[in-house]
Amino acid sequence: MSFITLTTDFGTKDHFVGAVKGAIYSELENAKIVDITHEISPFNITETAYILKNSYKSFPEGTIHIIGVDSELSDSNKHIALELDNHFFVCPDNGLISMIASEINPTKIVEINIHDRIESSFPVLDVFVQVACFIARGGNLTVIGKEIKTYKKLIEIQPKVNQAQTQIIGGVIYIDNYGNVITNIKQKMFQEVGKGRKFKITATRYSFEKIYSKYNEIKGNSSEDLNFDGSKLAIFNSAGYLEIALYRSNLNTVGGASTLLGLEYRDPIIIEFYNEEKSEFTPLT
Repeated sequence: MSFITLTTDFGTKDHFVGAVKGAIYSELENAKIVDITHEISPFNITETAYILKNSYKSFPEGTIHIIGVDSELSDSNKHIALELDNHFFVCPDNGLISMIASEINPTKIVEINIHDRIESSFPVLDVFVQVACFIARGGNLTVIGKEIKTYKKLIEIQPKVNQAQTQIIGGVIYIDNYGNVITNIKQKMFQEVGKGRKFKITATRYSFEKIYSKYNEIKGNSSEDLNFDGSKLAIFNSAGYLEIALYRSNLNTVGGASTLLGLEYRDPIIIEFYNEEKSEFTPLT
């Protein structure tokens, strides 16, 4: 039996998540359902894509991922199902796949066409569950949809490099539970464009000229944490994205990078490279 994951912006106060799980169990009594998160900011496609891109690979191949964010059907927001990296995704075609599939192309994509058989104002419950359970039983994607070759792409979630290869212009795509600010600039791009040059990262009125490999590197050889609590730093996080953080941040005490540095979703993050000696950045191992 395949795993079925749920990623939504439903929250947990209302009945929506319970209803979706109940519908899955009604179709597949022995289903294995895993909640990735139901706390996506409402309609935030970029946040959804970031969380899924960095979580789906931890599941076994064949896992089916139901994505319920901005899922209302319209002429500009079709419903699709696709196979990518030996996983299946059932979701709206609202651009979120363009980030998940930025490095791996889907094997097959279909536009779901079973809506004429199902009257629904809650497509995740009535359509996505039916499709996911059909796939879990071994069904072929082309039975529930017409094969298509393309999907909607969001250009805004991709960082830009200037023609002179001296600047990367990115932006904030996610703020985590600690208030750390994650950008859309990946370590691979930083290394390919930077080529070991010195650099300056600008985030609103703050700048950084060093990227740490670990959060606690900011302490150096010190054994004390309190002296460094709340110190700002730049780091490539475990997912390989540039992150602006505070050491041992806590939104209830020292605060987080988002609050103390005034950084919000979509704010620009700029990296400028200089033709001088090599930077202090040490690649992660």
